[in-house]
Amino acid sequence: MTKGFKIYIYLAGLFIASLIICNLIANKFITVNLGFKTFTISAGILPYPITFLITDLLSEIYGIKSTRNIVWSGFFASIFVLIVIFISKKFNSIPNSPVDNETFNIVFGNSWRIIFGSMTAYLFAQFIDIKIYHFWKKLTNGNHLWLRNNFSTIFSQLVDTSIVVTILFINALSGKEILYLIIDGWIFKMIIALIDTPILYLSNSIIKKYIGLKFSQEFKL
Repeated sequence: MTKGFKIYIYLAGLFIASLIICNLIANKFITVNLGFKTFTISAGILPYPITFLITDLLSEIYGIKSTRNIVWSGFFASIFVLIVIFISKKFNSIPNSPVDNETFNIVFGNSWRIIFGSMTAYLFAQFIDIKIYHFWKKLTNGNHLWLRNNFSTIFSQLVDTSIVVTILFINALSGKEILYLIIDGWIFKMIIALIDTPILYLSNSIIKKYIGLKFSQEFKL
């Protein structure tokens, strides 16, 4: 197995794990104080920027086709998780089970809606992210990595946040409250996107050096 293929597998595993964790903890809403503002966000947002960092890395190193394969793999993995949760709910817990039926249903009872909303948003956002990323990569002849990283994330995360928040709260909150959550989630993701730009540069440089690629080259699987 080549070094390039090994890195591809590791990135794919981290991507899918991050995506599934996002869905499992998305029911919990939290506040995050960054000093200048307190954001109200889903806990699922915390690992979610990792998925966009990885797709940008994959796009940069392996190209659009290989990246789309990982996006689809994450989608099918999430659907599998939803099926397993659904089956698990059909079985009653034993009397001394650490997690009883009620607790399990509270935590996972809304999973179908979360995963449906998340996966709908995920597919739209990831493919938009990949498309915009490669548009800017082609336009700049492989230069200005920071530009395609941030431009692709800005638009894709707006789509993602709008879809998932709307699906989750369409009948539970007012339009104003939904809009507030969308704006808060999107701004928070933008801040994380700016923070992860140097991480993308460093990771891209280390991986390409490790597998023997020039900065603008792609690895063919």
